[in-house]
Amino acid sequence: MNGELVEFENGILGMVMNLEINNTGIILLSNDFENISEGDQVKLTGKFIEVPVGYGLLGRVVDSLGNPMDKRGKLSKIKFAPIEKQAPNIIEREEVNKSLQTGIKAIDAMVPIGRGQRELIIGDRQTGKTSVCIDTIINQKYQNVICIYVAIGQKMSTVSRIVKILKENNSLDYTCIVVSSASDSAPLQYIAPYTGCTIAEEFMSYNKDVLIIYDDLSKHAVAYRTISLLLRRPPGREAYPGDIFYLHSRLLERSANLLNGGSITALPIVETQTGDISSYIPTNVISITDGQIYLENELFNSGIRPAINPGLSVSRVGGNAQTKFMKKISGPIRTELAQYREIESFSQFSSDLDSDTNAKLKKGRILTEILKQEQYKPMRINNQIVILHAALNNLLNDLELNSIKRFEYEMLDFLNKNRKDLLDSILKEKDVFQELEEVILEIKEKFKLS
Repeated sequence: MNGELVEFENGILGMVMNLEINNTGIILLSNDFENISEGDQVKLTGKFIEVPVGYGLLGRVVDSLGNPMDKRGKLSKIKFAPIEKQAPNIIEREEVNKSLQTGIKAIDAMVPIGRGQRELIIGDRQTGKTSVCIDTIINQKYQNVICIYVAIGQKMSTVSRIVKILKENNSLDYTCIVVSSASDSAPLQYIAPYTGCTIAEEFMSYNKDVLIIYDDLSKHAVAYRTISLLLRRPPGREAYPGDIFYLHSRLLERSANLLNGGSITALPIVETQTGDISSYIPTNVISITDGQIYLENELFNSGIRPAINPGLSVSRVGGNAQTKFMKKISGPIRTELAQYREIESFSQFSSDLDSDTNAKLKKGRILTEILKQEQYKPMRINNQIVILHAALNNLLNDLELNSIKRFEYEMLDFLNKNRKDLLDSILKEKDVFQELEEVILEIKEKFKLS
C-alpha cells in the first residue's frame, strides 16, 4: 500500500512512497542506513506510521517518530495514532470566534489571531519569527492552551536554547516539542509536522484548545523536494514536485475550531529570501492560511521589534475573535500608523511643517515606541489595552520619546499593584476608561516630578 511501513533485515523501518510496476520507492525512517545492502529481505508490516499521543508528551522533547530525546525515560500515559488523517469537514467546524492572545501588542491589536485560525509568520532569516512564536507559547500560561512546537531542519543548539527559555518561563509543562534537526535525514524532516499535528489532534479530541507552531515549512518543502527528486518524480517550478501545494494544504487544513469544542490554531513559519514574498512556497502557504504576519528586515535593523509591517500583515478572520475594547482600539491604531508612515516619507523633503502634521508625526512616533516590546515578555490583554488607549487619546503627548518606555513600565507596575480592580474590570469588558484616564494623569504627574 502507499504509505505502508516496511521493515528491513536489520530492523530499520521504511515507508512506501512510490508504487510502480517493476519497483517500489521507499524512504528510510532512520539516520542509520549504512547497514542496508542489495539482496536484503524487506517485510511488509500492513501498518501505517503511528506515533505516541496523549498527556504523557507534555513537557517532553521527542523526535519525528515520537521517541524521547530529553533523557527523561520512557513516555507514560500515551496511546498511538496514525500521522495522516482526514481534515475535519465543514459540518464539524465552527467559525473562529474566540481570541488566542499572543501577548504581543502589535499582533493582538493589529493582526489578531483567533482559536482555530491558521496565521502565517513570514520574513527573512533573523527577523524574529521564532521569537514571536516563543512569546506566544509563554503567554498561554494563563490561557489554558496546550502548545506543540515542531522544529523542522533546525540546529540542535537552537532547539536546546528554546527548551531552556521555555523552562525558565515555566512554560514547558504545557508544551510538547517535536524535533527533526538539520542533521536528520530528509524523510524524518518530512514527517515531523504531521507527527506534531497528530499529537495536537489528540488534545483537540479532549475538547482542549491547542496551539501548534511549524518552524519552518520552507525547510519542510526542501526536504520533500529532496525525497521527490531521489524518487525520480518529475520536478516542477523551482524543482519542487507538482504536489507540493497538497503537502502543506493537507497539513494546515487539519487546524480547525470544532463545533463540539476543541481547536487547533496553527502558526506556520515560512522564510523568505531578501523579502520576496512572491516566490513559490510563500505564495502557496499565503493562499492556504487565514492571513500573515510579515516581519521586515529594515524595521528589525532600525530597532523596531517585533519588526511587524502593519501594511503587509493581515488577519482575515481574527477580527471576529477580538475583545470589545481591543476591537475599538485596533482600527484607529492602523489608521494612525498608516498616516504616520505616509507623512514621515514626505516630511524628509520639507523643513517647515504645520502644527497638524507635527502632531500626527508625534503621535505616530509614540505609537511606534509603544508597540516595541522586549523579547520573552508577553503582556496581558488588559495591560495592552491600557497603554494603547493612553497613546491613542493623546495622554502621552507631552512626554519625551525616550522616556515613554520607562513610563509604560512604571504605570503598569503601579496599576497592577494598586488598582488591580480597574484592570480586572477591563477583562470583564466594563467601561472604566474615564476613571482610568484620571489615574494615568496622576501617575504622569508623579512621573514628571521624579
